Amino acid sequence: MPIKITGSGCYIPTKVVTNLDFARHEFLNEDGTPFPYSNEVVAKKFLEITGIEERRYVTENLVTSDIATIAAERAIKASGIDPETLDYIIFAHNFGNVKQGAIQTDILPSLGTRVKFNLKIKNPKCVAYDLLFGCPGWIEGVIQAYAFIRAGMAKKCLVIGAETLSRVVDIHDRDSMIYSDGAGATIIEATDSPGGILSYETATFTQDEAYYLYFGNSFNKTHDPNVRYIKMHGRKIYEFALSNVPKAMASCLEKSGYAIGQVKKILIHQANEKMDEAIIHRFYKLYQQSPPEGIMPMSIHKLGNSSVATVPTLYDLLINGKIENQELHPGDVILFASVGAGMNINAIAYQI
Repeated sequence: MPIKITGSGCYIPTKVVTNLDFARHEFLNEDGTPFPYSNEVVAKKFLEITGIEERRYVTENLVTSDIATIAAERAIKASGIDPETLDYIIFAHNFGNVKQGAIQTDILPSLGTRVKFNLKIKNPKCVAYDLLFGCPGWIEGVIQAYAFIRAGMAKKCLVIGAETLSRVVDIHDRDSMIYSDGAGATIIEATDSPGGILSYETATFTQDEAYYLYFGNSFNKTHDPNVRYIKMHGRKIYEFALSNVPKAMASCLEKSGYAIGQVKKILIHQANEKMDEAIIHRFYKLYQQSPPEGIMPMSIHKLGNSSVATVPTLYDLLINGKIENQELHPGDVILFASVGAGMNINAIAYQI
């Protein structure tokens, strides 16, 4: 019973924020001391390392569940299904709805419930819930949808990944330049056509890695110590990802029964261009090969790191021919892969 993505949709916020827009920020070290160099130098180094030129932020009137609803509506339309036939709505996010200028997150009711309400789905047997799994949340949601369908518990699932990270960043932390907002959604269902989800791999590392990403105080020591922001140990995450993500991808591919040479594209979480490139090279090195040109489509340059939204957004753009010099064809074998807070890693082998 092939289980496939039958429709996808995304929402890319309209507010463009370039690296130059951070020139007015007062970036500080963790101890609160100022940097010994200008913001222009910070921006130049940032671009060299991450590849991010600009990112997208939501407008003041929108929250995470709003943009998730838009992406979901587009995925439902693309699939052609009746939303009343959905068995599950799985909503991957990390911070809930955070209104502009607010210091509290809002997850009551759950964002999955809000999307179901926004979609006007009346069927009470359509179960809506939230999934907190860091940046790999959308992939984990697809794995859960796959398990539900394989077990006979569902026929159709809506899996969403959405986040508004611009609402939870510390403007005095240069890492804030990485993050962005966005939403991606997919319909997962059993079909008669060949292909679909071939295999998966998922893991959580906590012995040393649990707090590589965490909520912490502003680097500006005059700020309220009870207000927290997203923080990360970037070097540790880089080393962890480089060591563990390629292994997970290789394990997933091995279980699929396909060879490395049959993989046409790798859709990896768009966190940091140099890190993603290093992961891909390390993955191919496991097979004593070099990655083919164009194997890794990228969206990070213009869209930044929108956490759980990056992979489904990338897929939607790619399947609709909206990434220059990149395309997918029926029968292509691709890999989805992600790493993020938890620390969580996962991968899916998938045939278009």
